[in-house]
Amino acid sequence: MADRNTPHLVGSISRKFLLCLFTVTTFFFIFSWFFVFRSTGHPHFIDHSLLPNSKLFSVIENNDSSQTLYDNDIQLSSLHNPSYKVDGREVDPQENPGVICKSSKVPLKVFMYDMPPEFHFALLDWKAQGDSVWPDIKTKIPDYPGGLNLQHSIEYWLTLDLLSSSFRGQNSGSSAVRVLNSSEADVIFVPYFSSLSYNRHSKVKPPEKMSQNKMLQEKLVRYLTSQEEWKRSGGRDHVVMAHHPNSMLDARVKLWPAMFILSDFGRYPPTVANVEKDVIAPYKHVIRTFVHDLSGFEDRPTLLYFQGAIYRKDGGVIRQELFYLLKDEENIHFSFGSVQGDGIRKATQGMQSSKFCLNIAGDTPSSNRLFDAIASHCVPVIISDEIELPYEDVLNYSEFCIFIRTSDALKEKFIIKLIRSIGKEEWTRMWNKLKEIERFFEFRYPSHEDDAVQMIWQAVARKVPAVKLKIHKSQRFARSEVNRERRASTVPWFRYLW
Repeated sequence: MADRNTPHLVGSISRKFLLCLFTVTTFFFIFSWFFVFRSTGHPHFIDHSLLPNSKLFSVIENNDSSQTLYDNDIQLSSLHNPSYKVDGREVDPQENPGVICKSSKVPLKVFMYDMPPEFHFALLDWKAQGDSVWPDIKTKIPDYPGGLNLQHSIEYWLTLDLLSSSFRGQNSGSSAVRVLNSSEADVIFVPYFSSLSYNRHSKVKPPEKMSQNKMLQEKLVRYLTSQEEWKRSGGRDHVVMAHHPNSMLDARVKLWPAMFILSDFGRYPPTVANVEKDVIAPYKHVIRTFVHDLSGFEDRPTLLYFQGAIYRKDGGVIRQELFYLLKDEENIHFSFGSVQGDGIRKATQGMQSSKFCLNIAGDTPSSNRLFDAIASHCVPVIISDEIELPYEDVLNYSEFCIFIRTSDALKEKFIIKLIRSIGKEEWTRMWNKLKEIERFFEFRYPSHEDDAVQMIWQAVARKVPAVKLKIHKSQRFARSEVNRERRASTVPWFRYLW
């Protein structure tokens, strides 16, 4: 019997021996790698500098959820979590749209061309001293013309913000900073006051054959396309301001790869401007901000307010149709008005005493009326099917605006029934939200945290990753193209005879 059990005993011993040998070998293997990792000098033994997205790995290892992660200006944590932490507190980006850029603590790096004054401040009648290109804004800031000119003045505010970044404190909280080396920049800023050029100089003055506005656009195209920065990126990383719908009419098609800052896309073909590559910026409201607004639902007797041009072309034809539908309704103010005379004061009083304010498409999908309504805390009623809105990727307009399709608005009593169905509680919630977000639409100098200037820079920053992707992809075959050109230039002359 003993002889018969011997093979089983030997087999059992062999298996245990092999298992023991495997365990010991595995232990020594892991132990040896422990010393290899430790020799790299990383506090957690792994050299993340050798890995892609090293910031992501280091934060996961440290279990530090309060650190914001960026890769080419994209917040990685927000891709996985609808809310995240900034400075130790949980933040919802939908409720705090300015937080996406603030949390990185790294402002957008902007290179601004030192373009001749005729493109910018000379349009404000500023006279350059000597070789100076820019005014000394520490001493005196050139004035911008008032009235309707102000609504498209973003070029003025953004340029001032960049000029002041050279003497602002490092902890100013600014979303953009000027750099003097274009190779360090995220974007290239073109300081051409195109809206002002259109407003002031679009008419031909005899004996000239061409308007100053058109002449400046031709100069602009020649200037930009000759710059090394433009050639390097094909213009894709250039930021060009064309906020007035009629500005840059001649140059826009030639500068289409650039990132435009616009009020809407109403007069642009999609191949030239679109929501993927360009930024929609707010108008500067022309009526006064309603400071210390304590008015409530009962304190605003007018239910629905509209005052402006009624007879418009293109998409604005709807205005006259709505006028005939609404003009006789109770508690509704729908009349013609302009900024002439006492128009701005009357519009201010009217909006501040109304619960809802109509924002109807005009010659283009957008109008300054929306931003006047926001400043008045008058809940906007938007009837414009093609409208694009500023910062809508981080700001939910449906929380403080009512949207109505054009086809519905033209139905008998549709608008009236919808507006009257909104009770005090819902209106008050939207009214409070308007007071909370109004700062995002205020243009100031010097700029303040989360004001319109900073929000526009943040919107530009969110476009940068896509811009870099396009530039990098466009450079894939650059070496091959150069080599092919060299080969073509060395072909013997007699080969061309065949």
